[in-house]
Amino acid sequence: MSDRGPADQDGTRASAAAAALGLAHEVTRHGPVRSLEEAAAARGVEPHQLVKTMVVRVAEGQHVFVLVPGDREIAWPKLRALLGVNRLTMASADAAHEVTGYVRGTITPLGSRTPLRVVADASISGRISLGGGAHGVALTVDAAELVTALQATVADVAV
Repeated sequence: MSDRGPADQDGTRASAAAAALGLAHEVTRHGPVRSLEEAAAARGVEPHQLVKTMVVRVAEGQHVFVLVPGDREIAWPKLRALLGVNRLTMASADAAHEVTGYVRGTITPLGSRTPLRVVADASISGRISLGGGAHGVALTVDAAELVTALQATVADVAV
């Protein structure tokens, strides 16, 4: 795996990025989880409030973050239409790490090594929990405040 700097072992980079954006957030630390339901319970939210951050490759050297509720998946035709492209793929684990500085399972748009466009599914609302940049670390935030802070594009991109 490529590495351009030290890993964020404790989630401080994501939390610092949230603070720098003026984003009110709560840091939750928990042990290993084996399912969406366990992760949601450990974070004190419902499964639909747990938001996955995925790195999608649009073209060579071009990626976007896509935020979808934990109990939903990317609707690829909708995302392709929104981005005006014919083909999209998930970034490889190595590419996602190189672009964000985070390993899969910890990825968050907050504190990413490379600023990327953010697309948030329109169903994301209220209090949500997303990756905190390290295993067992999550940030709980208000979805509307997150979307505003990240200047995210909100669209129906999940099924």
